[in-house]
Amino acid sequence: MLLQQNNIDILLQKMEEADAIVVGGAAGMSEAAGYSYYQTGELFNKHFRKFAEKYGIENLFYGFYHPFPTKEERWAYLATLYQKGVHELEAGQPYLDLEKLLKGKNYFIVTTNQDAQFSKVFPQDKVAPIQGDSRYFQCNDRCHDQVYFNKDMVEKMYENMEGTRIPTELIPTCPKCGGDMEPWVRSYVFLEGTAYRTELKKYNEFLIKNKDKKVLFLELGVGKMTPMFIKEPFWNMTYHWPDAYYITINPNDAILPVELMDKGLAIHEDIAQVLKTAVKEQEKRAGNIE
Repeated sequence: MLLQQNNIDILLQKMEEADAIVVGGAAGMSEAAGYSYYQTGELFNKHFRKFAEKYGIENLFYGFYHPFPTKEERWAYLATLYQKGVHELEAGQPYLDLEKLLKGKNYFIVTTNQDAQFSKVFPQDKVAPIQGDSRYFQCNDRCHDQVYFNKDMVEKMYENMEGTRIPTELIPTCPKCGGDMEPWVRSYVFLEGTAYRTELKKYNEFLIKNKDKKVLFLELGVGKMTPMFIKEPFWNMTYHWPDAYYITINPNDAILPVELMDKGLAIHEDIAQVLKTAVKEQEKRAGNIE
């Protein structure tokens, strides 16, 4: 408990001192909210049992990459995933707690998550989903540079699903070439067009604007699967920027390189609990001031 309190003190201190805060959020954030994509959690058990029983799918992540026998079955799974796991899913408590901690501060959020949890809580101009966004579809053949908000399409597929299939005529097709559509998420056919470049531009502009200031890089739930998008850039910028500091919160993958021992902190604790405790401590201190 003493160690955790010390971590909370440092976290709040660094957030208060920072001129700019760059948050990097990954799967561990949604995991902390109870929305597990790699485990057989409540969301999976509630809405995906029929897919698990028929196809042997063990979790949401495996289901996304499962080789379904037909397009109708694949899109039935995707419709369920996006209806129940994205569009209808409320923002998790860790995201709400993070919002409280960042209120009134100069911040930006970059995320590899595709579940739109950050976008449900924070303004769109402060969030960059650099690995795509499950709320959008694109042309599989990338015949044109546009992504499409898919809420209506997803609802229609889900409402007309029979068992583990949707009607063939409801399979999303490209309005330009008539070919198949695909979720706008990182894949072999991921459309790195205007939408993608816009997200990167927002992120890069924030970094450039604040690089000479006192910057806190706050990494939340970034694992070892894709360290090149958040973890490694955060390390490099912290190392090279004289007034930067790095904090990583992750129960399993909170890694602090030896080169950053004097410029960083690794908190090996549950993200939800750390953020919840930090909010309570912040509110307590605000009350004492008043």
